[in-house]
Amino acid sequence: MSTLTVRGQLTLLELAKRTANKELLTIAELLNETNEMLDDAVWVEANQLTSHVTTQRTSLPTGHFRSINEGVEGESSSTKQIVEPMGMLEAYSTVDKKLVDIAPNPMEFRSNEDKAFIEGLGQTLQESIIYGNRVDNFKEFDGFSVRDDWDAIADSYVYGAGGTGSDLTSVWLVQWGVDKVHLIYPKGSNSMGIKRQDLGEQTVYDDSYNPFQAYRSHFMADCGLVVRNPRNVQRIVNIETSGSSNILDDDDLVKALNQMTQRGQGAIIYCNRTILSQLDILAKDRSNVSYTSAEVFGKQVTLFQGHPVRLVEQILDTEDAIS
Repeated sequence: MSTLTVRGQLTLLELAKRTANKELLTIAELLNETNEMLDDAVWVEANQLTSHVTTQRTSLPTGHFRSINEGVEGESSSTKQIVEPMGMLEAYSTVDKKLVDIAPNPMEFRSNEDKAFIEGLGQTLQESIIYGNRVDNFKEFDGFSVRDDWDAIADSYVYGAGGTGSDLTSVWLVQWGVDKVHLIYPKGSNSMGIKRQDLGEQTVYDDSYNPFQAYRSHFMADCGLVVRNPRNVQRIVNIETSGSSNILDDDDLVKALNQMTQRGQGAIIYCNRTILSQLDILAKDRSNVSYTSAEVFGKQVTLFQGHPVRLVEQILDTEDAIS
């Protein structure tokens, strides 16, 4: 069994390990367990409290051929400044004290309830990375799908599979890195924006405003998405989720990888279970040399031309066709 290392930069799990914070480490592991994109994503501390200012290069100097005794015209590159906001994702867990007290293991009972909240926040965070839309909800951050570089077939980094209707899905290819694509957490945060606070026993109220005692926990996940270079993200869109036509064509994967910087070096392929099953079926055909398998982060995964294929269940099977 071969083992593949796909990153050498700080992910949430790696950052958690360096803080000596056992609770943060547990939360990071639970988030990654259900959202494999979060397992791979590089996290960077924001340069502002609630946002991150970055610069994107828009043109390069070209240079000039010259003759002897002839000068060269001055040049410079051009850039544009981008401000990426963060979203503040929060939730409260409230469990009746009596229910906890009569449990065989009260601490384990509360812990299991907390795990459900962490998984739920992880799913919401992953959904926002793909589909977040500040036009619909100004409190969140824009995900890949709504950004100008990936919301139309005419975009340079989008490949259409030809499907129509609203039973479609997408495949995403991402190169993570501090100078490529990364997530951000609040400036000065020692918990990388991810936190669970045990509020202990409190008096709470039912729908009729009658009081009772409960144990409460507060969960927070402050995060944003930064794309330094749009070439580091590619999308294959309008993929039919059933039938035999307009399904994923792996030729599009080849085209997308070649469009990325360094021909896709370090790129990871993300898809939902529908597409993952299609790719796994192709991978089991030993005559298809583009597909292999290896162990990544302790899991056996399918590789396409050496690039891990990772599961993101928040990628829908019900996307509308884009034109």
